[in-house]
Amino acid sequence: VQLQASGGGLVQAGGSLRLSCVASAAIFGVTSMAWYRQTPGKQRELVAAITRSGATNYADPVKGRFTISRDNTRNTLYLQMDSLKSEDTAVYYCSITGVTRTFWGQGTQVTVSS
Repeated sequence: VQLQASGGGLVQAGGSLRLSCVASAAIFGVTSMAWYRQTPGKQRELVAAITRSGATNYADPVKGRFTISRDNTRNTLYLQMDSLKSEDTAVYYCSITGVTRTFWGQGTQVTVSS
């Protein structure tokens, strides 16, 4: 199974972007899906996650601005990012955790200009 992330780009502060992550096939026994981000020299950090039951959690810096969602019929995970700030600049990665392993997407660059 491969994950293809897209939707990144260059946006001005205060703007919005919507990231998508499409799985090439359905993943058996998905327990959670998430978005992470990473900047040079720093560890990858969790941005938002959604469980199989639909429960969500967000990192404090993005609460109230980002929304994670999924479309199971399309094997797709989304991240709606509003009110973007320069500190949101990073490479964003999607991940899907199944029964036996976690799958990762290739990353999509988000750059927010101030």
